[in-house]
Amino acid sequence: MASPISKTKETPAMTHCQKFEGHTRSVWGAIHLPGGQRIITCSADGSLRVWNVKSGKQIGEDWRVDNSEVWNVKSGKQIGEDWSIEVWSIALSPDGKKVVSGGWDGAVRLWDIETCKVVTKWTGHTVGVECVRWSRDGRRVLSGSFDGTARQWEVESGETMPEPLENILASIKTHEEVYAVVYSPDTTLIATGGLDEYSIKILDAKTGKLVATLKGHTDTVRCLAWTKQGKTLISGSDDCSIRTWNTAKWQQAVVLDGHTNHVYGIAISPNDRILASVSQDKTARLWNLENGQPISSPIQHADRVNCVSFSAGGKRLATGCMDNNAYIWDVAAILREAGLEDLLSDPKAKKSALQVNATRPPIQVRPPVNRVPQGFFDGVPPSHSSARSHPRSSALPGSTFLSRLFRRSPSTAHDTSPSSPLDWARNHLRPRRQSGEQIELQGRSPAVVEVPYAKGKRRNASAGENRKRPLPWQKPAASSSRPPKPAQQSGTVTHTQPSLQPEPPASNSSTTPAVGDNAEAASSMPSRPDAVLRQAGLWTRFWLFIGCLSPEYQDGRH
Repeated sequence: MASPISKTKETPAMTHCQKFEGHTRSVWGAIHLPGGQRIITCSADGSLRVWNVKSGKQIGEDWRVDNSEVWNVKSGKQIGEDWSIEVWSIALSPDGKKVVSGGWDGAVRLWDIETCKVVTKWTGHTVGVECVRWSRDGRRVLSGSFDGTARQWEVESGETMPEPLENILASIKTHEEVYAVVYSPDTTLIATGGLDEYSIKILDAKTGKLVATLKGHTDTVRCLAWTKQGKTLISGSDDCSIRTWNTAKWQQAVVLDGHTNHVYGIAISPNDRILASVSQDKTARLWNLENGQPISSPIQHADRVNCVSFSAGGKRLATGCMDNNAYIWDVAAILREAGLEDLLSDPKAKKSALQVNATRPPIQVRPPVNRVPQGFFDGVPPSHSSARSHPRSSALPGSTFLSRLFRRSPSTAHDTSPSSPLDWARNHLRPRRQSGEQIELQGRSPAVVEVPYAKGKRRNASAGENRKRPLPWQKPAASSSRPPKPAQQSGTVTHTQPSLQPEPPASNSSTTPAVGDNAEAASSMPSRPDAVLRQAGLWTRFWLFIGCLSPEYQDGRH
């Protein structure tokens, strides 16, 4: 069943990008050379020619066959110099270094692009060679001839395969004439089309055994193309139709109708998304292989069109015409006009990128280095978060940062909610304290340090030694809102002004507690001191030192 054809938007007649004039007879082949700056054409005038894509001028001399080496197969007579060997088909090797050609004399020739010379000549067909193709690995060449046979040629040895297909298939009814041949992408199968049953034959490339016969066309099959994935085979016919075939089931999939005369050539874009076809109706057409619809209006030519090929990137199209000329067309511009630029992209690349993103593990965000720890400013009132609102920001240059860090918001003496970085320090140090080390900061009232005394032991430098300057958290009794000091317990000494040298304990007890009595002393300490400090460690000393730098303790009243 033919697929429906959507009505394409009528667009002005498209103009070719370049025209190549010089051949004296019909152009039967036009292919792009590596680099995109040259194309090569073949013609019924017996020549191959290389052209500059930008200027449209021929590069170098014609590539021609020496007629003195050519003999008429049927009569066995030498061809005169007045005769030209028509070249009907050319194909570029996968490595882009060689070109194979077939023509009227039945020989298959291998040309070197750099030297423009024939390096190998294969003979075996009894009449003209209509079509030639390469295997994907570049090791074999396949040819189809009017003699009804298809042959494989070994490129490295320059010899035909040990068992030519015409011998293997002798017992199998083949085409009366072979007009089209193509390898499957994996080179395991061969498809042929031609004149007789109007069918396509699928053959095993190694044994020549018939695998399948595809029927559907109602006239001669002129051209064949296989997608790179190998899932679809496409054919063009004299019945004016193009058909796609499912190679898994060997069944017809879609019919592309639109041409009004014989379809002579087809080509698939490098990404397998666009099909180009040319016909004796003087047009070339582009098809969307994803939905089977034409992409634009037909590309008009002055005469019947014989061949078509895509450039390596799929953005240009080369066609050969019965008017003896070749043309280049801008596929990218045609797709833009149709709003289908996405057809030039590679769907596999997009899918691969999506799969990579989907399977990629989430990015682990590492915490910033040398930053203020998270929660450092928890509890700091918003009104004190900026230096501009700090009452001392102008009076204390250079202390703005510390002012923001250590300013304490006004509150009652009984407010114990965290409101400054020192409170954070308390919470931070509590889970890390070592054995024998306690740090408690409660409330906002001035702190009193209770330190047990051990005879013969130097008191802790941070908490047990007298300093000429009062400790930062100690306030004069007159201004202190601290609750009354509990009675002093035995075995402990209350130091409000410790000296730098050890002193006898000022205790009511007549005995001096031993070092091992610290645990008992701790249990007899006041029930709710503002700060209880034992064997202060390095972190404690550090935060006490930082607290001393706070502007709160720089007003001369503490």
